[in-house]
Amino acid sequence: MKVLLVEDDGDISAFVKLGLEEESFTVDIASNGVDGLAMATSTNYGLIILDIMLPGINGKDLCKKIREEGIRTPVLMLTGLGAIADKVESLEIGADDYVTKPFSLVEMIARVKALIRRSSDLASELSLADLKMDLLSRRAFRGDRELTLTAKEFALLEFLLRHKDKVLSRTQIIEKVWGYTLEQGTNVVDVHIKSLRDKVDKGFQPKLIHTVRGTGYVLKIKDT
Repeated sequence: MKVLLVEDDGDISAFVKLGLEEESFTVDIASNGVDGLAMATSTNYGLIILDIMLPGINGKDLCKKIREEGIRTPVLMLTGLGAIADKVESLEIGADDYVTKPFSLVEMIARVKALIRRSSDLASELSLADLKMDLLSRRAFRGDRELTLTAKEFALLEFLLRHKDKVLSRTQIIEKVWGYTLEQGTNVVDVHIKSLRDKVDKGFQPKLIHTVRGTGYVLKIKDT
């Protein structure tokens, strides 16, 4: 699952990013409110974490703009402003939770998971045929067998499942799962798809991961 962290303090960004990645989240970072708004409105994130004192657009205005765009993604405010008035205002403009700096990383991650669990807009389980993913426990199953996936394979399978029946290009996959632009000649997507296919499809029917020649990949139950 992808998380957007909008924080201008590099040390805090690195600290939070490391903690979330250890829990198998993929983290994008914006260091100012302008970039944060552009990223929040162009990418489907599972959670957004906002500092308030941001350059460009402050966190409160950013949260307000996100909600005005109709984005219902859970928002966690992570800020040094601890006054009751700041907390109340943040919650009233659309934030879902509020953590004051300095903070416990363990508590913050627990709050992240709780927000995702409570979110009505984000299913905690994805499935197709007998393939199932539990996004909260970070576990995947094909039938009764649990799949042993790396963090990147889990993120790739989640992206495919969220867009099942839709053909996805290699560029789309790498931009959403890896977070950077595909370099000409790289085969990183193909390598990970092959590994994922070995774990998801090998020994199972029906086959779910399909290659669309000249285009990319699709996760679907193929018509017979």
